[in-house]
Amino acid sequence: IFKEWSSGVKTHRDHFVVGFTKEGIIQRLRIFSGSLPDELVKEGLKLGDTRDWKLPEARRKVRDVNLENKIHSYAYRPFDNRLICYELALIDRGCDRWQLMKHLLSENMAIATSRKYPGTRNFGALVGDSVGDIHFAADQTYFFLLYLFSDVRKGQLFEKEAGELKRIPNFADEFLQAVKDSLGMEPTPEEIFYYIYAILYSPTYRRRYVELLKIDFPRIPLPIDCESFKALSNLGKELVDLHLLKHPALQETGIGFPQGGSDKVEKVGYDEEAQRVYINGNQYFDGVSREAWEYHIGAYQVMEKYLKDRKGRRLSLDETNHYMKVAKAIRLTIELQEKVDGIYAKID
Repeated sequence: IFKEWSSGVKTHRDHFVVGFTKEGIIQRLRIFSGSLPDELVKEGLKLGDTRDWKLPEARRKVRDVNLENKIHSYAYRPFDNRLICYELALIDRGCDRWQLMKHLLSENMAIATSRKYPGTRNFGALVGDSVGDIHFAADQTYFFLLYLFSDVRKGQLFEKEAGELKRIPNFADEFLQAVKDSLGMEPTPEEIFYYIYAILYSPTYRRRYVELLKIDFPRIPLPIDCESFKALSNLGKELVDLHLLKHPALQETGIGFPQGGSDKVEKVGYDEEAQRVYINGNQYFDGVSREAWEYHIGAYQVMEKYLKDRKGRRLSLDETNHYMKVAKAIRLTIELQEKVDGIYAKID
């Protein structure tokens, strides 16, 4: 279906190049590129040499590089965007992934999913619109982009002054022709992208092909008529908007965070009767359904993992509001999945 795709970024040193804040990453980068001896930098930043990466060599390569300009939004885990310093000298095999990931620095989207998954885990698929981690939606996540940009050269960033970029749909010609022949019309790349995403969120699709999904990339049935294609594409767009937290329905979440306190994540737990997600002994989010709390994407119980990955940290106001939106987005996702199933059953 897609012409170009790649697995997500694997830094081998997330604690160094990935962070919650730009300031935290910059502080570590200054230590790394500063004048301290190599051994002190290794110890202070907890960095070690590998077969393909040597700290002294990497320090020499980045001394004259403006590393702050290499910090980008990073799709780290489901609904958990962080920041990454994507400098090739700091990331193992960074150049391999960069050839695809650089296309996500402009306005773009990608479907992230896995080639296979263990029987003890769940199938995962999630949309992203930024550079993405290898563990974003599954243990081994692959990214399938909507667009490629024709004038992006190796190792270069998109410059705002460069003007309008020429974008090329990332769909194989044979696939596009098959879709066109099946429908008797030529849908837009976005409509096809949304259609695929909707199929991946059909519970019936996931159950019916569970054994195949465990061993290979998902296979997508061709649309059989314009009506069902359009209906699924529209639902797929809603899912995408929800998962990128851009859906207008998320302006009001119905989720509360009523108790004042330290805002520090200490012990995460769920009270089903009260529909509360606790972050410590006193503070909680209320109005979170059991279905939303238990919802999985790939290996991750999304709402639990987001908080557990912040254990020992104080939630910022942005993180608190983000969590509320995620709770509603998941609830609405579950509702939309039922609608997808009602249409999917007619085409497969």
